[in-house]
Amino acid sequence: MVLEPVCCLSCNSTNVVKNGKSDEGKQRYRCRNNGCTRRSFIRECSYRGYLPEVKQQISDMAVNGSGIRDTARVLKISPTTVIEALKKRSSPRTGELLVSCNRWKLHRRLR
Repeated sequence: MVLEPVCCLSCNSTNVVKNGKSDEGKQRYRCRNNGCTRRSFIRECSYRGYLPEVKQQISDMAVNGSGIRDTARVLKISPTTVIEALKKRSSPRTGELLVSCNRWKLHRRLR
């Protein structure tokens, strides 16, 4: 039998304990590091929209002019996930959040 150490996704600490199961039956873990920003996590996400690679692709497609529906269709995720990921991204120059409107290609500053 081989034991595989479980590391926290945020702080890479191995001070992790089991913390029940999710609704889909996947094992949930809890980080015991006090300085960690994420307390509970699942190692393998079943929804692709949670993956950091997909969030990066959302940003890249938005910069290249793809709309929300196009991005959702290509990446096989929900349009709501695309909108939320774009809201959380900030403009590198001003630090303001920019939301792209799919139909009119307008940018609105959020405060």
